[in-house]
Amino acid sequence: MRLVRAALRQISRPLQASIRPLPRRTWNRSYATTISAAELEFGQPVHETHPHILKAGEITPGITAQKYADRRAQLALDLPDGGVAILPSADIQYRSGAVFYPFRQESNFLYLTGFSEPQSLAVIRKTGPSLGDYTFHLFCRPKDAFAEQWSGPWSGLRAAEDVFNADSAHPIADLSTLLPPLLRSATRIYTDNNNNANTTNPPSSPTPSSQLPSILAPPHLPPHLPAHAPREPRRAIKSPAEIALMRHAGRVSGRALTSAMRRPWPSEPDLHAYLAYAFTQDGCSGPAYVPVVAGGPRGRMIHYTHNTALLRVGETVLVDAGGEYGWYITDITRVWPVGGKFTAAQRDLYGAVLAVQREGVGLCSAAAGLSLDEVHRVVEGKLQKELEKLGFGFGFWVWVGGGRGDLMGVLFPHHVGHYIGLDVHDVPGYPRSVPLRKGHCVTVEPGVYVPDDERFPKHFRGLAVRIEDSVCVDEDGPVVLTTEAVKEVEDIEALR
Repeated sequence: MRLVRAALRQISRPLQASIRPLPRRTWNRSYATTISAAELEFGQPVHETHPHILKAGEITPGITAQKYADRRAQLALDLPDGGVAILPSADIQYRSGAVFYPFRQESNFLYLTGFSEPQSLAVIRKTGPSLGDYTFHLFCRPKDAFAEQWSGPWSGLRAAEDVFNADSAHPIADLSTLLPPLLRSATRIYTDNNNNANTTNPPSSPTPSSQLPSILAPPHLPPHLPAHAPREPRRAIKSPAEIALMRHAGRVSGRALTSAMRRPWPSEPDLHAYLAYAFTQDGCSGPAYVPVVAGGPRGRMIHYTHNTALLRVGETVLVDAGGEYGWYITDITRVWPVGGKFTAAQRDLYGAVLAVQREGVGLCSAAAGLSLDEVHRVVEGKLQKELEKLGFGFGFWVWVGGGRGDLMGVLFPHHVGHYIGLDVHDVPGYPRSVPLRKGHCVTVEPGVYVPDDERFPKHFRGLAVRIEDSVCVDEDGPVVLTTEAVKEVEDIEALR
């Protein structure tokens, strides 16, 4: 019955916002009930106000209201009898004083609700043994014309029910009063209680995440557990709609990187600024993360993000960057010569990494049955053989940071890949030892970072090469989501 009701809400949504009778609750609404939803203001795009972004029935680009209902139903099915999942929204983060960072919703909350506003909390409770036996309560901000004049519109309690399919919506200001009764008979409580409020300038009212510890304090409520426990295995497998979003992000991002290779850049900040703009094309919302734009030896710093230095002809630039579309990300790394042509040493090292990267991508199929950890071991072994051909020696041990490690640990210090999706490092509690299945989306990113050290061949010292693609695992082979970013030596040099 729940899924049928969700589908009916989805179909009738354009009318509900305008003609549904006033509820018996007593909060004030800043809009009349006799006007079209297209004339209202919500806290995020909806189809009626943004048909150029969302199709009918979609809550976020490519993801329908029914799909969000299905996700909640599946989560509830995975809970024990009487189990409840509590998910707070992200908090607004402050840069300095009253200046805040752009808001980005907490990924687990977003995955289950599609609701992209702060000061919110979702409660999903299992009510029976069958799929769809659950209730969904959404705490959020009621409409407030005065506050919205200052901060922009938000959706309100009515939209929480009519658009986002909550069974009931409650004012977030009443969380400490209304949440305990909802949890009183729960057998287990699963919660993502990550208090991410910036205490240098806290909001004027308590945030959901800051209130939860006291609300959930024993002995009044049962033990609570991390919410990722019943959720991450399912979130790790991407649906066709999610893969389509990531493919679009990969297409736009790949074209942006290829376009950047076509022209000389005097400095890292110039290239950084270009990519920030290019990642907003074709509906993308901008960079998925702070990019690495590292010229010359700075490429050896894995997460260099200062991006302030000059770029010099004769060196390479390593760029690790990607865009975001519908909250789903892409992750790409490319290296190219600042002056347009690789030197002999740059070409040789780049070719070694590229050969291994191609092999690593080829292993990302359900038929191969390998895990990311196993792909890493294969790639590391093949990369060592490629480097041996270039004159690197591996017959001895070295000391690294006070501990003993092999030479490959110096040259290739990171894992070959990670899961991607709503986050750059998606579902962090999901192990890389799990065999890859259809729908897993991962990166494949071998790299070599040669220290300026006499133990290594002189002509390679100071060079850094990492090549990364975003890849979706399929039954018969990998689907590369980022093919528009060229990576063959001949193609890169031909762009100039």
